[in-house]
Amino acid sequence: MNYIRTNSLKRLFSLRRRCFEEDIGTPLGFAEESFDFVLVTEHHIQRPTWRCFSFEEISDATNAFSSENLVGKGGYAEVYKGVLKDGEEIAVKRLTKASTDERKEKEFLTEIGTIGHVCHPNVLPLLGCCIDNGLYLIFQFSSRGSVASLLHDANLPPMDWNTRYKIAIGTARGLHYLHKGCQRRIIHRDIKSSNVLLTADFEPQISDFGLAKWLPSQWTHHSIAPIEGTFGHLAPEYFMHGIVDEKTDVFAFGVFLLEILSGRKPVDSSHQSLHSWAKPLLNHGEIEKLVDPRLQGDYDALQLDRLAFAASLCIRASSSWRPTMSEVLEVMLEGETDAERWKMPEEEDQEEFWGFEDLEYECGTSPSVSPQHSISTGSS
Repeated sequence: MNYIRTNSLKRLFSLRRRCFEEDIGTPLGFAEESFDFVLVTEHHIQRPTWRCFSFEEISDATNAFSSENLVGKGGYAEVYKGVLKDGEEIAVKRLTKASTDERKEKEFLTEIGTIGHVCHPNVLPLLGCCIDNGLYLIFQFSSRGSVASLLHDANLPPMDWNTRYKIAIGTARGLHYLHKGCQRRIIHRDIKSSNVLLTADFEPQISDFGLAKWLPSQWTHHSIAPIEGTFGHLAPEYFMHGIVDEKTDVFAFGVFLLEILSGRKPVDSSHQSLHSWAKPLLNHGEIEKLVDPRLQGDYDALQLDRLAFAASLCIRASSSWRPTMSEVLEVMLEGETDAERWKMPEEEDQEEFWGFEDLEYECGTSPSVSPQHSISTGSS
């Protein structure tokens, strides 16, 4: 990792200490393009609680990164379970030594700069990081693992309706916070069930900010290349034109909702996307056919209608006709399902809906997406 600017990293920590020791109330921002850390002035900001760990601490906690403690592995990072000396369980995300892709290293550092200043019950908190002998992020360990691991494990009993509803609402609140509640707008870009971890009481926490983008308030959107993400979750405007804004996450959240409701994976074995399967059912009001049959009819019909209606709005092909996360929460919690309010013009409503095959053939080039692009920081 010779290209990483070690001095910039050290400057991050020295600035952080100086700023908060002097109590000047200015958080650290991350300038992606230059890899420098800069001060971003705000009227008020909560002090970050993360700290710098020594390599010895995390090595001892993970038993020298023993293979027995490996709980997750992706294309460029590994996650190990560990226990600190005070008994706290942690998850250590390590950039693999085999990774020579500078973009992945940049994403890793971006995750530090992004998640280091968020604070919400439905966003996985960063405990700290380590820059000795590599790059490491340290999180709380999620003993229940990800939503995907519980929802799709055939050896586990089906997730009950109340848990599904709690996960849907909590994830929506976390995503709303990222879009509206942070000092800077955060677009996650990889909302999916494997990136939503669960606490002991099944409270969802959005994780894995390696693809996240900070957008200045004056920007309506951001154009990105190369296109990265996960099959089945990519919004049309993103995979076709590289356009990223809050509505990109809204689309992915709609797919997430459908996954919670149906128990189906975002892409099935025949390469059919979940949203293309669900859209005709939603359009014809056949909501009951969406529901996971393993529930055997044990669900709240009113809550189902609200979540299904919210999902139908989120997965609209035209981003301008998708709701904001504020409006999504309004629909999910207050049951605001006024069809006239959300009715699209006829020409928009009849727009041909894209499918999984479009990802491979209509883009002209192969996007950098995969079914398992990223890894969770919980148990596997």
